[in-house]
Amino acid sequence: MYADERFPADPYPGAVPPTSFVHVDRTGFPLVAGQVGGQPIDRWLTARGTPPTSDRMAVLAYGSNRNPSKISWLREFLGLGREPVVVLRVRTHGLAAVWAHGLRTRDGARPAVLAAAPGVEEQHAVWLATPEQVAVLDVCEGASREGDGRYRLARLRTGDVRTDEGTLLPEVRAYVGATPIRRPLLVDGAVVRCVAGCRTVARRGARAVGRSQVLVNGDSRCSGCRRPQLRPSSTPRS
Repeated sequence: MYADERFPADPYPGAVPPTSFVHVDRTGFPLVAGQVGGQPIDRWLTARGTPPTSDRMAVLAYGSNRNPSKISWLREFLGLGREPVVVLRVRTHGLAAVWAHGLRTRDGARPAVLAAAPGVEEQHAVWLATPEQVAVLDVCEGASREGDGRYRLARLRTGDVRTDEGTLLPEVRAYVGATPIRRPLLVDGAVVRCVAGCRTVARRGARAVGRSQVLVNGDSRCSGCRRPQLRPSSTPRS
Protein backbone atom coordinates (compact mmCIF):
# COMPACT_ATOMS: atom_id res chain seq x y z
CA MET A 1 0.00 0.00 0.00
CA TYR A 2 1.05 3.59 -0.62
CA ALA A 3 0.23 5.62 2.48
CA ASP A 4 0.28 9.39 1.99
CA GLU A 5 3.04 9.71 4.59
CA ARG A 6 5.41 7.85 2.27
CA PHE A 7 4.71 10.27 -0.58
CA PRO A 8 4.98 13.89 0.61
CA ALA A 9 3.78 16.69 -1.64
CA ASP A 10 6.83 18.86 -0.95
CA PRO A 11 9.05 19.67 -2.68
CA TYR A 12 6.91 20.10 -5.79
CA PRO A 13 5.79 18.03 -7.64
CA GLY A 14 5.88 15.47 -4.82
CA ALA A 15 6.79 11.80 -4.58
CA VAL A 16 4.99 9.29 -6.80
CA PRO A 17 4.26 5.55 -6.30
CA PRO A 18 6.15 3.12 -8.55
CA THR A 19 2.97 1.62 -10.07
CA SER A 20 -0.52 2.62 -11.10
CA PHE A 21 -2.81 2.94 -8.08
CA VAL A 22 -6.25 3.75 -6.77
CA HIS A 23 -6.43 6.27 -3.94
CA VAL A 24 -8.91 6.02 -1.06
CA ASP A 25 -8.77 7.33 2.53
CA ARG A 26 -5.22 8.71 2.38
CA THR A 27 -3.92 5.44 0.94
CA GLY A 28 -3.01 4.25 -2.53
CA PHE A 29 -3.59 0.62 -3.48
CA PRO A 30 -1.45 -0.81 -6.30
CA LEU A 31 -3.23 -1.28 -9.61
CA VAL A 32 -1.25 -3.95 -11.44
CA ALA A 33 -2.25 -5.80 -14.61
CA GLY A 34 -5.71 -4.28 -14.37
CA GLN A 35 -6.34 -5.58 -10.87
CA VAL A 36 -6.52 -4.17 -7.35
CA GLY A 37 -5.86 -6.74 -4.65
CA GLY A 38 -6.55 -9.55 -7.10
CA GLN A 39 -9.87 -8.06 -8.25
CA PRO A 40 -10.45 -6.57 -11.73
CA ILE A 41 -10.46 -2.79 -11.49
CA ASP A 42 -13.97 -2.31 -12.90
CA ARG A 43 -15.42 -4.85 -10.47
CA TRP A 44 -13.49 -3.17 -7.64
CA LEU A 45 -14.90 0.23 -8.60
CA THR A 46 -18.50 -0.84 -9.11
CA ALA A 47 -18.46 -2.69 -5.79
CA ARG A 48 -17.81 0.72 -4.22
CA GLY A 49 -20.62 2.40 -6.11
CA THR A 50 -18.41 4.37 -8.50
CA PRO A 51 -18.27 4.38 -12.32
CA PRO A 52 -16.12 1.83 -14.19
CA THR A 53 -13.10 2.93 -16.16
CA SER A 54 -15.10 3.12 -19.41
CA ASP A 55 -17.23 5.92 -17.94
CA ARG A 56 -14.26 8.04 -16.88
CA MET A 57 -12.22 10.72 -18.63
CA ALA A 58 -8.47 10.26 -19.15
CA VAL A 59 -6.68 13.37 -17.83
CA LEU A 60 -2.88 13.58 -18.02
CA ALA A 61 -1.25 14.40 -14.67
CA TYR A 62 2.28 15.67 -15.32
CA GLY A 63 2.77 17.76 -12.15
CA SER A 64 1.61 17.36 -8.57
CA ASN A 65 -1.80 15.79 -9.27
CA ARG A 66 -0.24 12.31 -9.38
CA ASN A 67 1.02 12.69 -5.81
CA PRO A 68 -1.08 10.83 -3.17
CA SER A 69 -0.74 13.62 -0.59
CA LYS A 70 -1.96 16.15 -3.18
CA ILE A 71 -4.99 13.97 -3.84
CA SER A 72 -5.81 14.04 -0.11
CA TRP A 73 -5.35 17.83 -0.17
CA LEU A 74 -7.89 18.02 -2.98
CA ARG A 75 -10.29 15.99 -0.85
CA GLU A 76 -9.79 18.13 2.24
CA PHE A 77 -9.76 21.61 0.72
CA LEU A 78 -11.52 21.42 -2.65
CA GLY A 79 -14.25 18.86 -1.99
CA LEU A 80 -12.93 16.01 -4.12
CA GLY A 81 -15.01 13.56 -2.11
CA ARG A 82 -14.27 10.07 -0.84
CA GLU A 83 -14.70 8.21 -4.13
CA PRO A 84 -11.65 6.31 -5.43
CA VAL A 85 -9.23 8.18 -7.67
CA VAL A 86 -7.76 5.97 -10.41
CA VAL A 87 -4.20 6.92 -11.37
CA LEU A 88 -2.46 5.07 -14.21
CA ARG A 89 1.29 5.24 -14.67
CA VAL A 90 1.98 6.13 -18.31
CA ARG A 91 4.70 7.01 -20.78
CA THR A 92 4.28 10.07 -22.96
CA HIS A 93 5.92 10.42 -26.36
CA GLY A 94 6.48 13.79 -27.99
CA LEU A 95 5.51 15.69 -24.83
CA ALA A 96 7.43 17.06 -21.86
CA ALA A 97 6.69 18.65 -18.50
CA VAL A 98 8.62 21.93 -18.34
CA TRP A 99 8.87 24.66 -15.72
CA ALA A 100 6.31 27.46 -15.93
CA HIS A 101 7.16 31.15 -16.18
CA GLY A 102 5.29 32.08 -12.98
CA LEU A 103 5.06 30.72 -9.44
CA ARG A 104 2.13 29.25 -7.53
CA THR A 105 0.47 31.79 -5.25
CA ARG A 106 -0.33 29.12 -2.65
CA ASP A 107 3.24 28.24 -1.75
CA GLY A 108 5.65 29.95 -4.15
CA ALA A 109 6.55 26.74 -5.97
CA ARG A 110 7.18 26.86 -9.69
CA PRO A 111 4.68 24.48 -11.33
CA ALA A 112 4.92 22.47 -14.51
CA VAL A 113 3.30 23.12 -17.86
CA LEU A 114 3.10 20.85 -20.87
CA ALA A 115 5.20 21.39 -24.00
CA ALA A 116 5.63 19.62 -27.31
CA ALA A 117 8.94 17.76 -27.35
CA PRO A 118 9.55 15.71 -30.51
CA GLY A 119 11.45 12.51 -29.78
CA VAL A 120 11.16 12.89 -26.00
CA GLU A 121 9.69 10.16 -23.79
CA GLU A 122 8.71 10.82 -20.16
CA GLN A 123 6.91 9.02 -17.36
CA HIS A 124 3.77 10.66 -16.03
CA ALA A 125 0.30 9.59 -14.91
CA VAL A 126 -3.29 9.69 -16.11
CA TRP A 127 -6.32 10.15 -13.90
CA LEU A 128 -9.33 8.12 -15.02
CA ALA A 129 -11.64 10.75 -13.61
CA THR A 130 -15.38 10.96 -13.08
CA PRO A 131 -17.15 14.17 -14.18
CA GLU A 132 -17.27 15.24 -10.52
CA GLN A 133 -13.52 14.70 -10.15
CA VAL A 134 -12.84 16.66 -13.35
CA ALA A 135 -14.88 19.54 -11.92
CA VAL A 136 -12.63 19.59 -8.84
CA LEU A 137 -9.50 19.50 -10.99
CA ASP A 138 -10.92 22.44 -12.94
CA VAL A 139 -11.17 24.43 -9.72
CA CYS A 140 -7.65 23.45 -8.66
CA GLU A 141 -6.14 24.49 -12.00
CA GLY A 142 -8.06 27.74 -12.36
CA ALA A 143 -10.06 26.29 -15.26
CA SER A 144 -13.53 26.48 -13.72
CA ARG A 145 -16.04 29.15 -14.70
CA GLU A 146 -15.04 31.17 -11.63
CA GLY A 147 -11.30 30.49 -12.04
CA ASP A 148 -8.48 32.75 -13.17
CA GLY A 149 -7.93 30.82 -16.41
CA ARG A 150 -4.27 30.04 -15.80
CA TYR A 151 -4.82 26.53 -17.21
CA ARG A 152 -7.46 25.18 -19.55
CA LEU A 153 -8.47 21.58 -20.16
CA ALA A 154 -7.90 20.46 -23.75
CA ARG A 155 -7.78 17.29 -25.78
CA LEU A 156 -4.22 16.37 -26.72
CA ARG A 157 -3.41 16.52 -30.42
CA THR A 158 0.36 16.33 -29.97
CA GLY A 159 2.29 13.19 -29.03
CA ASP A 160 0.77 10.06 -27.55
CA VAL A 161 0.19 8.50 -24.14
CA ARG A 162 0.63 4.79 -23.38
CA THR A 163 0.21 2.67 -20.26
CA ASP A 164 3.10 0.74 -18.75
CA GLU A 165 1.81 -2.25 -20.74
CA GLY A 166 2.08 -0.28 -23.98
CA THR A 167 -1.64 0.33 -24.54
CA LEU A 168 -2.31 3.57 -26.42
CA LEU A 169 -4.80 5.75 -24.55
CA PRO A 170 -7.15 7.64 -26.89
CA GLU A 171 -8.88 10.91 -26.15
CA VAL A 172 -6.50 12.04 -23.40
CA ARG A 173 -7.03 15.54 -22.00
CA ALA A 174 -4.51 17.71 -20.19
CA TYR A 175 -4.42 21.03 -18.36
CA VAL A 176 -2.30 23.35 -20.48
CA GLY A 177 -1.02 26.83 -19.78
CA ALA A 178 -3.43 29.58 -20.84
CA THR A 179 -2.00 32.78 -19.33
CA PRO A 180 1.47 34.39 -19.43
CA ILE A 181 2.41 33.03 -15.99
CA ARG A 182 1.65 29.51 -17.24
CA ARG A 183 3.66 29.73 -20.41
CA PRO A 184 6.90 27.73 -20.37
CA LEU A 185 9.88 29.40 -18.71
CA LEU A 186 12.67 30.20 -21.15
CA VAL A 187 16.30 30.10 -20.02
CA ASP A 188 18.75 31.17 -22.71
CA GLY A 189 15.91 30.82 -25.18
CA ALA A 190 15.03 27.22 -24.32
CA VAL A 191 12.41 25.55 -22.15
CA VAL A 192 13.64 23.69 -19.06
CA ARG A 193 12.35 20.16 -18.59
CA CYS A 194 11.29 19.26 -15.06
CA VAL A 195 13.12 15.93 -15.23
CA ALA A 196 16.38 17.80 -15.78
CA GLY A 197 16.68 18.09 -12.00
CA CYS A 198 17.24 21.84 -12.08
CA ARG A 199 15.97 22.66 -8.58
CA THR A 200 17.37 26.19 -8.81
CA VAL A 201 14.87 26.94 -11.54
CA ALA A 202 12.06 25.36 -9.53
CA ARG A 203 12.68 27.36 -6.35
CA ARG A 204 11.20 30.73 -5.49
CA GLY A 205 13.32 33.59 -6.78
CA ALA A 206 14.73 31.85 -9.84
CA ARG A 207 15.07 34.15 -12.82
CA ALA A 208 12.32 33.83 -15.38
CA VAL A 209 13.65 34.76 -18.79
CA GLY A 210 11.11 35.82 -21.37
CA ARG A 211 7.70 34.53 -22.34
CA SER A 212 7.08 31.50 -24.47
CA GLN A 213 4.43 30.68 -27.03
CA VAL A 214 1.98 27.88 -26.34
CA LEU A 215 3.61 24.70 -27.55
CA VAL A 216 1.11 21.83 -27.63
CA ASN A 217 -1.60 21.40 -30.24
CA GLY A 218 -4.99 20.69 -28.75
CA ASP A 219 -8.74 21.03 -28.82
CA SER A 220 -10.55 22.57 -25.88
CA ARG A 221 -13.91 20.98 -26.73
CA CYS A 222 -14.16 18.48 -23.87
CA SER A 223 -17.42 16.54 -23.71
CA GLY A 224 -18.57 16.05 -20.15
CA CYS A 225 -16.71 19.12 -18.92
CA ARG A 226 -18.75 22.15 -18.01
CA ARG A 227 -16.43 24.69 -19.61
CA PRO A 228 -18.47 27.14 -21.73
CA GLN A 229 -16.13 29.97 -20.77
CA LEU A 230 -13.16 28.43 -22.59
CA ARG A 231 -12.17 29.87 -25.92
CA PRO A 232 -11.09 27.52 -28.73
CA SER A 233 -7.44 26.63 -28.46
CA SER A 234 -4.93 28.20 -30.80
CA THR A 235 -3.09 25.88 -33.16
CA PRO A 236 0.03 25.73 -30.98
CA ARG A 237 -0.76 24.59 -27.47
CA SER A 238 1.00 24.35 -24.07
